[in-house]
This record gives sequence, C-alpha cells and structure tokens, in this order.
Amino acid sequence: MEAFHPQKGPFLRDLTPGEGFIGFYVVHRKQLEPFRDPSRGYYLTLVLGDRSGQRVARVWEDAEAVAEQVAEGAVVKIQGEAETYRERLQIRVLRIRPAEAQEYDWRDLLPASAQDPDDMLAQVLAAAERIQNPHLRALVAYFYHDDAFLEALRWVPAGRKVHHAYLSGLLEHLTEMLALAERVVEIYPQLDADLLTAGILLHDVGKVRELRWGLDIDYTDEGRLIGHIVLGDEMVAQALAALPDFPAELALRVRHMLLAHHNRYEWGSPRRPQTLEAIALAKIDDLSAQVNRFWLLLQQREVGEAWTPYDRLLERRLYAGETDLSVDEESQQR
Repeated sequence: MEAFHPQKGPFLRDLTPGEGFIGFYVVHRKQLEPFRDPSRGYYLTLVLGDRSGQRVARVWEDAEAVAEQVAEGAVVKIQGEAETYRERLQIRVLRIRPAEAQEYDWRDLLPASAQDPDDMLAQVLAAAERIQNPHLRALVAYFYHDDAFLEALRWVPAGRKVHHAYLSGLLEHLTEMLALAERVVEIYPQLDADLLTAGILLHDVGKVRELRWGLDIDYTDEGRLIGHIVLGDEMVAQALAALPDFPAELALRVRHMLLAHHNRYEWGSPRRPQTLEAIALAKIDDLSAQVNRFWLLLQQREVGEAWTPYDRLLERRLYAGETDLSVDEESQQR
C-alpha cells in the first residue's frame, strides 16, 4: 500500500510485533482508564486508524495530560512500538502530538479508493461526453457539468458498509460499471448503449445526499428517511423539468431504470426491472457491488487465515485459500 504523503509512516495493517515507528494516524476514540493499583492513576486507551484499518494504542505515561491535548477525530503524530497483547497486536505510544495540516493527507488516514480520483473522474466525464443521444447527453450534463455535484462525487463513498464504502468509492463503482457495460453492449447489441450509459451515470446521484463522510461514513437524515433511490429520482425529475423538450417516453425509461436498479423489492427497489436496459443496469450494478463486497471482507481476515469471520448479512464465511491475498498489492491497485 502506497502512501499519498511522504511523511505518513507505516500503515497500521503492516506493523509487526517489536517494530518501532513514527507515523501519522487519526484518533477514532479515546478513553482514560484507571490502573488496577489506584495509586498509579490512569492510562489512556486510543483507537488509532488509517486507511488500512484500526489498532488499539496505549499511553502509559502522563495519560491525563495527553488526553487533554488529543481530541477524537484529530490527526496525531506518534512515536510508538508495536507489541502483542493477548495474541493481538497493539501499540505502545512513546510520544504523541497533534499533527499540522500540511503533514498528512486525509486519503492516507481514512479508507479510500486505491485509484486516483482525478483519473476516475476523467473516465466518468469522458463517458458522459460519448453519449450521442442529445436528450440523454443534456440530462447527464445537468449533473456532470455542475461543479458542486462533481466535488461531492469526487469523495462520496458508494455505501456505508456493504460495498465501495470508502472515500471516492462511488467514482470507483461508476468506472467499474462503465467498463462492464462496454463488454455487455458488445455481447447484447440490442441494448441502447446511450440509455445504459446514462443510467449508470445517474443511478446513484442520490448518494451525494444520502451519505455524509469524514471520520466515519453515515446516513444523513434524508438518507435514512428517504434513501438514495427516491432522492435520485427526485433529483432527476428536477433535471427533466429543466429540459422541457425531453421526450416523455424516454424520461419514463430513465426514471424506471433508477427506480428498479436494486432489482428486488426487499433490496429497496420501488420497482423491479421491466426493460432491457433496466435489467442490464441492475445486473452490472450488482456485479460491481458484490465483487467489491467480497474483496473487502477478504481484506479483513487476520494475516494467515484462510477464512473470513462469519458475515451476518451474507450469512456465510468467505474462503481465500492458503495464499494471503491481502498482501497482493498489484491486485489492490487494479
């Protein structure tokens, strides 16, 4: 895993017992805890994170003073040592201070796509420009020529936990879907390529309102109460209202694709796919989401483990085999 900032220091996932290091990490949680011997006062437990994961860290000396200096959500520079406690790796903090803004890059500290967001955004904009149908092209441009939308798209995750749940995750999801669609249209030339491309670029526009991102990914109030499918349909309906010459039947097809892209009622779709482009969109969306979902779960295995922990939503464990795929950096960059 390559760092975006040269001073980052080692990623938490790569630490080995006995390793001394200096690096920058974000404080997810902190808690002062009393020693068993009350005369010794308190020690400080921190949960430190970067985009590779999280580790527990302990401050044994001057814990109360450190607790006052370090805030949850802040980035810190630490000198530490990795050690094993009860068969789990933790960090002994030797020195710690708040970091300066120029000393780190947020993409190193929060889960983020391994792909460059500028490159992905360029791919998405190029796909928008390739749409030949003038009505679909204008509808897509309503969003993809809007600077505020593009700035949100640059960072928004595709989901809270299930798939592409990291910074720039939606962009990565879109580029995967566009690449898959190129091959699907070759195999099924009866598909309307412009309509499918427009559906891909529009199907998740509601996620810029459904999700908030930063130290944690969570839902906005309207995300919880309404959801990105309905929000996206509302946003596209507003765009269509600004395009009075847009054909009514084509507008119906576009909106149906968005409302049906989760394929099943129990997955949140108000409608199930009833057109060729709608079923193609739903299947391409699901393929990108599920392969990424499996891959993320495989990355959460303990080093050397062939199986993942049981996943409650999938109702199964996943098998990676004897090869430790989690350290295959070339695969991570694809």
